[in-house]
Amino acid sequence: MSYRSPVTGRALVADSPHSLAAPGERWPVVEGIAYLRTDSEGLVAVALDHLDAGCPDDALVALLTDQDDWWTGPATDLGELKQLVRRRDELTLREAMALLRLGPVADYFAYRWSDPTYLAGLALVEAHWQAPATAFELACGIGHYLRELTRRGVACTGADVVFAKCWLAKNWVAPAADYVVFDAAAPWPIADARFDLVTCHDAFYFLPDQPRVAASLRAAVAPTGVLAISHIHNLDYAGGAKGPAQRAAEWKAIFADATVYDERALLDALMRRATPHPVGWGADSRVEAWSLVERHGDDPGRRVDEGLAMPPPDAMLRPNPLLGPHGVTWPSDRYHDEYGDGCLWAQPDADLPTTDAVRLRRVVDLPERW
Repeated sequence: MSYRSPVTGRALVADSPHSLAAPGERWPVVEGIAYLRTDSEGLVAVALDHLDAGCPDDALVALLTDQDDWWTGPATDLGELKQLVRRRDELTLREAMALLRLGPVADYFAYRWSDPTYLAGLALVEAHWQAPATAFELACGIGHYLRELTRRGVACTGADVVFAKCWLAKNWVAPAADYVVFDAAAPWPIADARFDLVTCHDAFYFLPDQPRVAASLRAAVAPTGVLAISHIHNLDYAGGAKGPAQRAAEWKAIFADATVYDERALLDALMRRATPHPVGWGADSRVEAWSLVERHGDDPGRRVDEGLAMPPPDAMLRPNPLLGPHGVTWPSDRYHDEYGDGCLWAQPDADLPTTDAVRLRRVVDLPERW
């Protein structure tokens, strides 16, 4: 992919195997991941110095120390990062995240394969599936959705503000995708690229300058493409929003023309092999989170059956690691509070719309080195 400077807008070209440049500026590329974060001049310089000196692992360690601006967890440890880089070909994903000191975020990533928010996001994309050839995901995390798309032949690009997340995605979860690191609220460096599918899952609600980010997402959609945004919190939810939230009218001001779903309807459609029905924007204290699509032409949505939201036929399924012989073992009280009520696989069969262990995620399709 071609990139532009997020600072000047100039075209960036490779001036070495490990860097991109324009007049007066240079940016590092480590293990194929371009690092284009603005306001990170010091880290950019350190990484480039290591790369130019022939020390790519030292550059990698430097970039793995970076975090987003709202991170409140522990700082990384250089000794642990050096161990991670040295042993990256033998460690599991969970071991790698522990060495990165991701804390509760590691729980979120490790067990996302069966959480209701993730499954609803898959159902959203499947309900508006247009057989995309290309896809772009903003705030891609460690590549859960990119894994599903690339395994179905979609050429994907994932973007995140945290280098370590893209690096985990590339090495453990979705190696077939391309990755780039940049700030969503800064000018986007993906130049004039357009994609058949553009997504932002479980992240848009905490992004800064949301109207501007929404405009950038739309600008990346191909003329006949689909924009899908899942899990944006409702400030009026009776149970209390689990993160930054707005009311329906405020979200409508950003996504006035979207097809809008109660996220629970998407999960229910997956379980029942049904077509989800949109609800539109409306004040409703029963809705915890909305998901939406914007697309060109008449696309009323379709049945969520055996497509993206289900493992491919050749998947190696394993028992859900949160389910044991004595019931559910939640990774933390925080995880249980946020996802427990929607984890249908943890509930008795009598209360469920299906007993299909795969559809419920009592067995899951984990990465090989999970």
